[in-house]
Amino acid sequence: MVNIIVGLIIFVIIGLSIGKVVKEKKRGTKCIGCPHGGANSNKNNCNCS
Repeated sequence: MVNIIVGLIIFVIIGLSIGKVVKEKKRGTKCIGCPHGGANSNKNNCNCS
């Protein structure tokens, strides 16, 4: 029973993180987590490759 609960918690965490990445990519964010990679920022400020 405990293994099922832990598995569900891990599944929810992974699902939420994937959902966040997909949502941000649809908004046009170049680099998720980069302070200069937003959709409205100047793209030249981001040094991410």
